[in-house]
Amino acid sequence: MNRTAKTLLVAALVGVVGMAFRVSWNAQRDVARTVGADGTAALLYPFVVDGLMALALVATLTLTGKDKDFALRVLAGYTAASLVLNYVHGLVPELHGGGERMQLADWDPANWALVLLATSLPVGSIFFGSDLVAKVLHHRPTLVTDQDESDQPTINRLRSDLHESTLVAPAVVAELPAVESADPAPAIEPVESAPVKSVAAVERAPRRATGRVPESARTSRPVRTPDELLAEAREATAEWSDAELTAEAIRKAVRTSSANGRTLRDALKAERASESDGPDEAAA
Repeated sequence: MNRTAKTLLVAALVGVVGMAFRVSWNAQRDVARTVGADGTAALLYPFVVDGLMALALVATLTLTGKDKDFALRVLAGYTAASLVLNYVHGLVPELHGGGERMQLADWDPANWALVLLATSLPVGSIFFGSDLVAKVLHHRPTLVTDQDESDQPTINRLRSDLHESTLVAPAVVAELPAVESADPAPAIEPVESAPVKSVAAVERAPRRATGRVPESARTSRPVRTPDELLAEAREATAEWSDAELTAEAIRKAVRTSSANGRTLRDALKAERASESDGPDEAAA
């Protein structure tokens, strides 16, 4: 909604409220004259009731929490009182002239209650109006930025703690005792590291020597000699063709390394080549 539309809406609302106040002002003025108010007091009486309603409405839009609930109760109470006075003015035609004093109801308890209501509204307006104005003047709205400002020191403290832990980490690692091993590890010269430029750069501690592998963790299969490997490969590939005699197939058959597989392949092919050349020379 643009500014012009908002201005027209507020102007229309002010006009409607003004006309409603004029209608209510007529009834409350006549009731005030009936309960003993003079001409000036009767003229100002509607401002006491309906004026406090407007003040309570503004306080409701400004205050929060318990103060807002109090303003709502004042608004509801004076709205109900204004409604009762207008209702009585409509029921009693003699009130429309605004002349001499008379009873507001034929039943005496009802008349006493209506007179008490009409005469207590000005006093209540003074009390409740002063209280609402004091609450509005002392009200301090809660700023949304307070939470962000309170979180900022926490973030800065976390960053400083992370920076200190990053600088202390290499020193703590350097103080850890080294694990003794049977095989002395070669001496490693310390390398000067670059100064820390960012908190995100976290230095890693060098890996320490773990020593000799325990006997229980080693494999139980004995180490085979080259002659034993050649014998096993010769036995496993006795019925293989020359095309099937590959290093990978030999490696899988005797369960050895790739280098040993290539060595065994070359040796077996050389044996087969010498065996094939032997009968040819004998026949010649």
